[in-house]
Amino acid sequence: MVMGELTQKTQLLVIGGGPGGYAAAFRAADLGMDVAMIDLDSRPGGTCLFRGCIPSKALLFATELMYDARRAAAMGIDFCQPKVDLQRLRAWKEGVIDQLAGGLVNLTDRRGVQLVQARAVFEGSRKVRLTGSEITHFEFEHAIIATGSQPIPIPGIEMRPEGRIMDSTGALELREIPEALLVVGGGYVGFELGSVYAALGSQVTLVERGATLLPGLDRDLAKPLLRRVQESFAAIQVGTQVKSMVEHADRVDVTLEGEGVKTQQSFGRVMVCVGRRPNSHGLGLENTSVQLNDRGSILVDEQQRTADARIFAIGDVVGGTMLAHKAMREGRVAAEAIAGLPSAFDVRAIPAVVYTDPQVATCGLTEEQAARQGQDIRVGRFPWSASGRAATIGAAEGLTKVIGDAETGRVLGVGIVGRGAGEMIAEGVLAVEMGILTEDLALTMHPHPTLSETEGEAAEVFLGSPIHVAPQRR
Repeated sequence: MVMGELTQKTQLLVIGGGPGGYAAAFRAADLGMDVAMIDLDSRPGGTCLFRGCIPSKALLFATELMYDARRAAAMGIDFCQPKVDLQRLRAWKEGVIDQLAGGLVNLTDRRGVQLVQARAVFEGSRKVRLTGSEITHFEFEHAIIATGSQPIPIPGIEMRPEGRIMDSTGALELREIPEALLVVGGGYVGFELGSVYAALGSQVTLVERGATLLPGLDRDLAKPLLRRVQESFAAIQVGTQVKSMVEHADRVDVTLEGEGVKTQQSFGRVMVCVGRRPNSHGLGLENTSVQLNDRGSILVDEQQRTADARIFAIGDVVGGTMLAHKAMREGRVAAEAIAGLPSAFDVRAIPAVVYTDPQVATCGLTEEQAARQGQDIRVGRFPWSASGRAATIGAAEGLTKVIGDAETGRVLGVGIVGRGAGEMIAEGVLAVEMGILTEDLALTMHPHPTLSETEGEAAEVFLGSPIHVAPQRR
């Protein structure tokens, strides 16, 4: 050993402390393994907790309260115009993060997982070098790579930590509420964070290079959200490219290219949300047998095992759907596989939620996917305009639909747009995972009046026996 270097040994080394990483570490510890977890942050949680899911949803909830205050006027309840104290709002958001991070630190300690703040680089299939820590090396029997992903920048556009051109991480810091904000990217992140800034007072312009906003969503689910956003955003422009950006002390001058688009515009800030890429480079994977695809994602099998038998990978770094709950399930699978349990990632329905107002939630097969695959399906749609509960909360713009196999009636997918859709989709996930029939969903008694009964109602529409809408003629 070189003088001044400290090497430790562990059964399992988890690189990355996000939802996938800590889920893997906790499960492995519960199975009796000696576990060390390496992360760049001093506390577990990763991008989801500190720079993504949790802070964005906290801010979206706060802005939802502002929308609700405006809606109340139609019910005869008038509130004063909301006054936003940006410093207190930031403090509240940070308090939420600190509370959850503290809980994860406590769980890490109670399980005996060693947490080391450092950067890890593989020197081989059994050893990593650490930088930023008193421990310089870890030798391990198995390792799990859970290094996540990072926002994709626009080529040639520099994003500085204190600059006016931001990625989603910078946008969540809420340094200021600009009078005019440009959002580049028409995916769910752009809509979520754009909605936050619009509610707080910014004139938001969203541009998307492609022809479709919210790609991957069926158009009937996207339509109510797009209608609402068109009311709150200053402009939404598809088929529009950013050709250049010039940052000044007080603004960003942007050159746009697209049909009917004003070419030269200025904004107080610009938020770039054009996707994410896996954090697979700079890990020393060339010193192992781990293989990457052409997108930089680590290739794994159904047990999350890489081409190197001692190394597993989970979460955003393996590509596919980049969601925290998928990473957590993969983390459990990897830990159990290492422990010798018969575990594999065989999920049939990965739920996805857009936390805008209204929310959009989906799981399983979409109509667009079915069309591409040539699959014979039937769809039961139940509009929330026929829902008693939706009427009582002013949410009649919603829709619930059930997608089923045309011959067998087996539930293949569920889609919901409306208030609380993210909380409701779990029933759809269970339906798809269990392979139940639409008849089973229709016969499941739902409480009245609730939004959840719209799932049963949609199944009744599928079967041709609805109560609260006229049956479809076949």
